[in-house]
This record gives sequence, C-alpha cells and structure tokens, in this order.
Amino acid sequence: MDIKELDNKYIAATYARFPVEIVRGEGSLVYDENDKSYIDLGSGIAANIFGYNDEIWINAVTEQLHKVQHTSNLFYSIPGAELARLLCEKTGMKKVFFANSGAEANECAIKAARRWAFQKYGDESHSTIITLKNSFHGRTITTLAATGQDKYHTEFGPFTPGFVYADASDASDVARLAEENKCCAIMMEMVQGEGGVVPLDRAFVSGAIETAKKHDLLIVVDEIQTGNGRTGKLYSWQNFGFTPDIMTTAKGLGGGLPIGACLFGERTENVMTPGSHGSTFGGNPVCCAGAVSILKRVDSDLMESVMEKSKYITEELTGAPGVISVAGMGLMLGIETVRPAGEIVSGCIERGVLVLTAKNKIRLLPPLNIPFELLKQGIRILKEEICK
Repeated sequence: MDIKELDNKYIAATYARFPVEIVRGEGSLVYDENDKSYIDLGSGIAANIFGYNDEIWINAVTEQLHKVQHTSNLFYSIPGAELARLLCEKTGMKKVFFANSGAEANECAIKAARRWAFQKYGDESHSTIITLKNSFHGRTITTLAATGQDKYHTEFGPFTPGFVYADASDASDVARLAEENKCCAIMMEMVQGEGGVVPLDRAFVSGAIETAKKHDLLIVVDEIQTGNGRTGKLYSWQNFGFTPDIMTTAKGLGGGLPIGACLFGERTENVMTPGSHGSTFGGNPVCCAGAVSILKRVDSDLMESVMEKSKYITEELTGAPGVISVAGMGLMLGIETVRPAGEIVSGCIERGVLVLTAKNKIRLLPPLNIPFELLKQGIRILKEEICK
C-alpha cells in the first residue's frame, strides 16, 4: 500500500490534498519521493517562515529536547518566559497566554474580551463581539461562529451566539452594530487571508477604532496568518499605527511546530486569573524554544527584504496577461486570475512550484528568507501558468 492509499484508508477525508508527497526540505525547496524539487511559495500556510531544515531553529529545538520535552503549566519553564518577554518587548503588550494553535488563541481572546466586559458590568449583558464579513478565525465551534462567512455556519450548529458581522469596507456599519448591540469588542484581521487576501482600508480601520473608543469596546486583532513578519512588520497592526487591546498569533511563530499566543494590552493584562483558562500543551518548552529562535531573527533587515520581495512580485504580476488584480501586504499576496486558480496550481506543481489558493485567487506565502533568485524563478513559472 503506497502513501496515498494509506492516507485515504486511515486519515479522515478533511483535506483535498495536492498529489505531492513531501519527504524532505532544504531552505525554500521541498522534495518528493522521486527527489523532484519544488519551490515552495506556501511555506506550510505561512508556518515555515525560515523554510526547511533551518539550522538555528533545529539547534534550539534539539537543545531543549535534550533537557525537558514537556512540563505542565503548574511549573515554571524558561523557554515560555523568554518567549513571552520577547513578544511583549517587541509589541508593547503586557501579558501572554500560550495555546497550541491559532483557533485556540482566538478562543482565549474571545473569552478574555467577554470576561473583561463581565468584570466591567457585573454580568454577561455586554458579550457581543463585532467581527467582519469575509473574515476567518478558526475551525472550532466558537471561532467558526466568529467567522463572518455564511458558508461556515451550516452543518455543525448550534453555533456559539454573540457575534455580529460588519461590512469590512464600511466603517459606518461597525458603528451601527455597536449602537444596536451590547458589545464588548471588535475583532478583525488586518488582511483577510482565507477571505481572499484582502487588506483592510486604513480609513475603515480608523473608523472602527473611533467606534471602539466611543463605546468603550476592546480592539482584538487576529494575527494568526499575518503575524511574525509576514506583512513587512512584526505584526500587521503595526502598519496601521495603533495598538490593540488583545492580539492573537500562531503559524509562523513556531517555525513549523504548533504554538499559539494570545497577547494582552494594558486594559486587559489582568483579566485572566488562575483557573480562568488553561492548556495542557500551551507553552510547551520545545515549541517555545523554537519560537524564541524565530522571533529573535525577525528584525528590520528581514522586514526590508520582505518588502523588496513583495514589491518585485507585485510589479511583476500586476497588469500581466491573465492577471485581474494583485492584493495583499508583504509576502502575503493574492492574485486574481482569468484562468481558474485550480488549473494554475496543477500546472505549477507539474513544473516544480507549490502555490496555494484563497477563494478564487492564487495565494502566495513564501518563506520570508527565500533567496531572490529562487523567488524570481518561481514567479516566472507562476506567471507563465497564469498567462496560458
């Protein structure tokens, strides 16, 4: 029985896999069972931000594995404390809760926002959270409820109540919902990744912040996909000139290992108390050690390189035959094409390039440190497939 037969027989059919078996990787290249190489422009959906077989990350993870692979959160652990310190120092946030994934980090953010309101009002009257249409916040029942896409709100109900959805291009709609509902927070992605790689307009963000100030609401920013240097800043809200009250991140933070984090600002740093939340594997020392090695290297030089590569991709594809539009931020880009995205993905795979999709678009999430020549080679092949 080969790997595809084994997978189909024993693994739940929740993924429409590409016909590629990845057996090893080196830098921004991966190799299949026949040793065919592929330029990876997806990086594990923004997780492997320094690519594959990264020596610094491997050393950090291996060193920790030889010490302690896991200890419960009833004890102190150096990697978690060090990672929390780095996150807070680099963002201005005050406290961190570690989870295993982005969805769990968002669950923590939702709980914290509602607990903040409970402590403020003395009851659960102001528990509604405004999220945005076309958003995506995770696969749990509650984070699906928070997701502003109707297609995710069937088959698994009843869904967690307490979410209303604003038009992501109309700040007055956020204001209207804040007037009509007893709310505690506004939750948003600065670039809607699964929604088609759609950046929020600056005027919209400013309007949402004004509404939050007027109604004394928290601003919660989901940085699961946008975070850790992906958009040219450590976190995408730093491109917009404000600081959220709660922020979540995951994916690239672990460099390929599962970790999520929920960060609390000044207004929320003391909301969560012993017993109010928890996670068995959240803050796992091996994952945290890897994340420390990642976060220390997301610096200004890397961010400058990210923006140079982003500019190259955008200029190369904008206006090219078969390209309708290019949108996104940094190395998180979505390309709307005349040719169906699925056909382009298949053509790229055949020619040794891996790309992703988001709705009807091609989605690019390459390793942040992908060599320029390799990036150019991958974009050339992608462009040729788009133009067919």
